[in-house]
Amino acid sequence: MLVPERTLTDEGIELHFATNHIGHFLLTNLIMPKLIKAAEGSPTKGATRIVNVTSGSPTVAAIRWSDMTFEKVNRDLPQNEQPNYAFHGLWGVKDLENLSYIPLEGYHQSKVANVLFGIGATKRLYEKYGILSLAVHPGVIQTELSRSAVPETASAIEQMAATGVFTYKTLGAGAATSLVGALDPKLGEDVGKTVDGKENYGAFLVDCQVSKKARAEAVSSAEAERLWEVSEKLVNETFAW
Repeated sequence: MLVPERTLTDEGIELHFATNHIGHFLLTNLIMPKLIKAAEGSPTKGATRIVNVTSGSPTVAAIRWSDMTFEKVNRDLPQNEQPNYAFHGLWGVKDLENLSYIPLEGYHQSKVANVLFGIGATKRLYEKYGILSLAVHPGVIQTELSRSAVPETASAIEQMAATGVFTYKTLGAGAATSLVGALDPKLGEDVGKTVDGKENYGAFLVDCQVSKKARAEAVSSAEAERLWEVSEKLVNETFAW
């Protein structure tokens, strides 16, 4: 999170996206035969699960499809791909429209991908094998996640905490939503449903509850399919079971 300088992997993938999404995508698909085998022995559909730990990013961001490696100036992006300037301003970032790379936006893109990956996996695995995938936001916890933040951003984080923009959770409370995502037997009941205009209800959990606060693009089946295709190209493999 918050890698100060735009950084690409040897494969040309932006570092947040490579670490927080592509690595998970590849590992999960490589061990899929074992997950399918585990699901065969389960008496309950949806008991075998893939839980992605995301963040609050899906509520304020989407995938930057036209510029996934952050080469273009933000003001030149399509309107729906431009960063949430007001939100980034809270994090101490200035002159946003004239920047190409914003550390938090790199993180955002990778965390939106966690939700879309879950949607794509569930589409492929739930009906056929009974495997459910979803994403959970554990809340804001005091860890070393923001250790790479530049001083302006580190100061802004302290200010937001002091003024109640967010409240830190304990480690136990932070783990709770992951446990709900892994163990709540009711979650599979709403796979693929649209509730109150929100597609893929149940794909994103916050505070131990299904959340409807994600942006439409962050829970879109079409966006999930687009991400799956891009991800397969990036790892140079096609997965089918």
